Amino acid sequence: MLWKHLRLRQIGDFKFRRQQPIDHYILDFVCLEKRLIVEIDGGHHSDQPVRDAKHDEYLKSQGFSVLRFWNNEVLRTIEAVKEKIISTLDAAPPPSSSPARGEETLDTRTKATLNGDLR
Repeated sequence: MLWKHLRLRQIGDFKFRRQQPIDHYILDFVCLEKRLIVEIDGGHHSDQPVRDAKHDEYLKSQGFSVLRFWNNEVLRTIEAVKEKIISTLDAAPPPSSSPARGEETLDTRTKATLNGDLR
């Protein structure tokens, strides 16, 4: 349901990827430009708060912000979810760029993951 609103740059003209692998995690949605991750949690996540906290802590250490929403939030209050995503995107600092190439700064392992080179 949320993907329908994130795809094709419908939120603030930002590109989101779905089911994006980064290191040993598969993210529900990510905007690499603003380094924002959006995770949608089902009921099984209520049993694993420590695991989710480690997941978020690691991704934050890699320079990402993480938003988590429950499935029922997305289904029942999609406009509020979209507003939270927009406000977080607006508050995020501009992407850092390399003077030589204009690329986002990512660590080597994350670059390899994004390029499909990690085995």
